[in-house]
Amino acid sequence: MLEIDGLVKAYGSNQVLQGVTFTVEPGQMFGFCGSNGAGKTTTMRIAMGLARADAGEVRWSGRPVDDAVRRRIGYMPEERGLYPKMKVGEQLSYFARLHGMDAAPAARAAEHWAERLGLGERRDDKVEKLSLGNQQRVQLAAALVSEPDVLILDEPFSGLDPVGVDSLAEALLVQCRRGVPVVFSSHQLDLVERLCDAVGILARGSIVASGTVDELRSGAVGRQLRVVVPDAPDHWADALPGVRVVSEQRGDTVLELAQGADDQQVLAAALATGRVAHFGWREATLVELFRDAVTATPEVAA
Repeated sequence: MLEIDGLVKAYGSNQVLQGVTFTVEPGQMFGFCGSNGAGKTTTMRIAMGLARADAGEVRWSGRPVDDAVRRRIGYMPEERGLYPKMKVGEQLSYFARLHGMDAAPAARAAEHWAERLGLGERRDDKVEKLSLGNQQRVQLAAALVSEPDVLILDEPFSGLDPVGVDSLAEALLVQCRRGVPVVFSSHQLDLVERLCDAVGILARGSIVASGTVDELRSGAVGRQLRVVVPDAPDHWADALPGVRVVSEQRGDTVLELAQGADDQQVLAAALATGRVAHFGWREATLVELFRDAVTATPEVAA
């Protein structure tokens, strides 16, 4: 289990992290979400020993993460850390050996991950000759090649085409199935929602929401109904008690119900306008949950 416990970090008067805490269970994929500057990269750099926290601790299996543990972590930084003049296969083998693998297993692992991430025909090419998307694949392979016990990936899907996204997603799911905790940051919230078992939303240096997407939905303010009434006049739901019209377009209406509002009263009002083509609860997307969590967080004084 990977534990991020109470991380605090400031650069001068800029308070970057303010007690960031979350846990990633074995075999769990954890999506770390936040706007630019929220503190995601700083958190990951502290976990990897690339920055020092002012307070707090990072633990793996109950003990503080040290250099020996970090050799068993597959890390992908936001900025590429590759050797542009080195060939892809040689580079992956080199990274595997840096993590403690012997030469022959390192070569086999390099070949496996190059093939797995669609780089098999580029193993003998120098990294600088690759497209940005393929360089991203090499960086990802470098994080995976040593068969790590933990994966910490900063924006791993950035720059990948849909095929690359799918191949990486499957590779990460395989890691989870063998019990590896995976934490990755991403601005692609639809992808986070699809892949992750749990999510942490970071805003201005603090975790403002965490849990499964279903748990975040259950804690959301208001419940939303989608009602499709093709023949209804505009504003048909405006006067319903405890109901707010979120959107209304050509008979397709989304309503937010306050706690205690009666959905059957809404149905009766819809039926009174004519045929009801659809009536059902609408689940908030992670994008909407993210927006609500971030905007609900008060500004922190500088």
